[in-house]
Amino acid sequence: MPCSSWKIQQREKPQSSDPPIAVSLEQFTLCLKPEEVPSDVATMLAEADRRCDDFFEAGLGRRYPRYLPSNPAIVHAAMVCLKETGYIRGNLFCEWGCGFGVATCMASLIGYEAYGIEIEPGLADLANQLADDHNIPVEILCTSYLPEGYEECDGVGGKDLLTPAATTSPGESIDITAHYDGLDPAEVDLFFVYPWPGQEELMMDLFSAVATEGAILLIYLGDREIAAYRRGVGE
Repeated sequence: MPCSSWKIQQREKPQSSDPPIAVSLEQFTLCLKPEEVPSDVATMLAEADRRCDDFFEAGLGRRYPRYLPSNPAIVHAAMVCLKETGYIRGNLFCEWGCGFGVATCMASLIGYEAYGIEIEPGLADLANQLADDHNIPVEILCTSYLPEGYEECDGVGGKDLLTPAATTSPGESIDITAHYDGLDPAEVDLFFVYPWPGQEELMMDLFSAVATEGAILLIYLGDREIAAYRRGVGE
C-alpha cells in the first residue's frame, strides 16, 4: 500500500550567549507506514496501554506530571523507515526520557541495541518491568539525559542548554566529554525524544553537543508530527 511522506522542516536554532556549537543539522524526508505494526510490537503496545491506563487511574500521573506518552505507531514507523532505508550508520539506540520504555522496547523489537534514559526511579522500574515481562532486551539507565556538567535554564520561549564551558569558572580545567554511566552518547546512532513543550530547541542543542557525525535525532512533536535530523560535519 502507498506510504505517507512527512517533509521534515529545518528549524533555525535560537541565538544564545553560549559559544556556538560548530555542527550542522541536516534535514531529510521520511516515508512512514504507521499502520504496519508487527504482532509482537502490537502485543507489547496493548499491554503498555493497559498499564498506562492503570497508572493514570491510580493517580500516579500527579506524581510524575511531566510524563506524557507519544504516538507509538508513528514512532515505530519512523524507526523502521530509518533502518530499512539505510539512513542509520549503526545499531545503537537511545531514548531520552523513556517513561514506560515503550519506544525503547519497540526499538529493540525492530533490531536496535536499545537504551532508555529515565531520571524518575518509579518510571524506570515500570520500563524495566514492561521489557522483562515481554522478554525484550533493553538497558534502562536511571539518570538524567543531561550528562554531568550540562544544565538547562529558562530562555526566551523555552529552555536553553548550558554546556560545561558555560557552567565553569574562567580558567578552571574542565572535561567536556559527555558520558552516561553505562552508555557513551558519542557511540549512539539514533536518539529519540518526546520533549516537553518549550524543550524542543534544548534537545536539539543537546544532540548537537553530545552526538557525533552521522548520528540521527528523532523528535516527536505531538499531534502525529515527527521530525528527523542528522548531525553533519562540524563547520
